[in-house]
Amino acid sequence: MRRISQFLKEHLNNRPEAAVPSILTDGPFPTEADFYRYRKQRGVNLGSWFVLERWIADGPFRAADSPAQSDLDVVRGTNAKAILEQHWDTWITQDDWEWIAQRGINTVRIPIGYYHICGADPSVLHNTDFANYGKVFEGAWRRITNAIAIAHQYGLGVLIDLHAAPGKQNADSHSGTSSPNPTFFTNEYNMKHTIHVLSVLLSQLTAFTQSHDPPLPNIVGIELLNEPQPQTRHHALEKWYLEAFRTLRAIDTEMPLYIGDVWMTDQYVDFLSGSATQFAVLDHHLYRCFTTQDISTPVAEHTRALTDPDQWAPQMFARVGQKLESAGCGIVIGEWSGGLNPGSLQDIEDGDQARRQYVEAQLQLYDRCCAGWFFWTYKKERGGDTGWSLKDAVQARAFPAWVGMRAIKPIGDAQNRDRDASKDSARSRALGRYPGRK
Repeated sequence: MRRISQFLKEHLNNRPEAAVPSILTDGPFPTEADFYRYRKQRGVNLGSWFVLERWIADGPFRAADSPAQSDLDVVRGTNAKAILEQHWDTWITQDDWEWIAQRGINTVRIPIGYYHICGADPSVLHNTDFANYGKVFEGAWRRITNAIAIAHQYGLGVLIDLHAAPGKQNADSHSGTSSPNPTFFTNEYNMKHTIHVLSVLLSQLTAFTQSHDPPLPNIVGIELLNEPQPQTRHHALEKWYLEAFRTLRAIDTEMPLYIGDVWMTDQYVDFLSGSATQFAVLDHHLYRCFTTQDISTPVAEHTRALTDPDQWAPQMFARVGQKLESAGCGIVIGEWSGGLNPGSLQDIEDGDQARRQYVEAQLQLYDRCCAGWFFWTYKKERGGDTGWSLKDAVQARAFPAWVGMRAIKPIGDAQNRDRDASKDSARSRALGRYPGRK
């Protein structure tokens, strides 16, 4: 048996400390799927494409029902089907895929709600808040699978994230409804039904990727639940995770499964380390702009806290990364940003330069200690937000123009394009049927 982690360190220039999971394999290695799943994920979230967030994209809420903050509000409004389908077809286009790939990003995280799967299996809506809206959402699944196929054309992996579960797993409107009272953990039906939803999702993804011509190897994993908030019911969440693992492993033994750490990272590291789950990934979200302490902390101090090895974050990531690697698992930063509260930027002459240093401190830490990261988010409807919109941040030089494994000349240089084409051709020959960038 050959260790995937050792192969990737030898052939994909991953540094030894990069926390690549130590997975063992008896089968043919490496497959194209192995390259997608076990390389370091340098990714971006395609926020507000399917699960809507009004602060990112306001347009889809133009005819929404009050309070006009969630997917359910949109669907209860007028002309919802046409509004949603127009948004799905225009929010991410071919130009966006090309832009993403040209920056060295190799994976996208796509947040979806359980209702977006109903076009593949209407049973996911049974006895839920969206039970009567199958006709509105039936076209979403075709667009999700089309996104997977297009991503493959650009060499991009796809992490499918269940962002909205039946009953809501947290109180936020990005969990599907505007209700402040989530019932995922208080209603046993919701927990069981979400496992059914995940079973449908995995089965349908497997069927689609295997039947596609050519087969698609670029699903890097499924995230079982985005940002669950169990309050005091952590035992119930851990029990639910185990049941989900068992059910999904019966469908596909090799698909990487991602779980949220509820901002209790060490507890869920211990959970994964002791649960014999095969390859699983812990998802940690890191923002430094919401709490009172964050607001009063200058950006230079936020940056130092990420670079000083004696500070909490570097110590925590090094510790948990090593522990998870030894268990055959990994940790990713599934959401992070350059977002800072204005209080952190007081008396700063060049805010974007300070933000760039803050972003680069995060990138260096995550690349050193984690199996990957996903910036939140790719773009916003209204431009100019260099903290949260990757496109705006790159344009303002608050985010590096390239995050891949090698430095390149500025995009658009003819000599660089020729060099890229030559390397893509060599990569295609090495991997067999590998499309490279278009």
